[in-house]
Amino acid sequence: MNYSGIKYTDMINGEGIRVSLFVSGCSHYCKDCFNSDTWDPNYGSPFTEDIENEILNYFKKYDKSIKGLSLLGGDPTYLTNIDPLVAFIKRFKESFPKKDIWIWSGFTWEVIIKNPKLLSLIELCDVLVDGQFHIEEKDLNLKWRGSKNQRVINIKKSLELKETIKYID
Repeated sequence: MNYSGIKYTDMINGEGIRVSLFVSGCSHYCKDCFNSDTWDPNYGSPFTEDIENEILNYFKKYDKSIKGLSLLGGDPTYLTNIDPLVAFIKRFKESFPKKDIWIWSGFTWEVIIKNPKLLSLIELCDVLVDGQFHIEEKDLNLKWRGSKNQRVINIKKSLELKETIKYID
């Protein structure tokens, strides 16, 4: 898996101060995507154990001020990203069990819960921003998403109650 960048003090992609990892690879090709360079899974740099350690060490150093981890792209649910991210999240959760994890996917919740591979990644996270970006529904006033069709979903409650529970409207 490759990644295109890491923002260590991100206050836009999720609640609170976060570390945001932007992975490469996306199969959705949304018109006017803000990060279209990351569609190519070979874009950026390899996501190595050294990079994982760098992120984990940052959390150790600034533990009290960082609320959680955000996974964006590209698309973290791009097929070749799933296994490396599952392994990294498990490692992350061992060290920081109280930190939340937000994830963005071009797939909708309804597609994700029917696909065991996608669900294996999503169920390790806390909040999902789902759906492709639609330029026709772009709204700069929305929190944490770019278009009105996208939803911010509470993953744990949705899985527990077996219905889609929004984190915010």
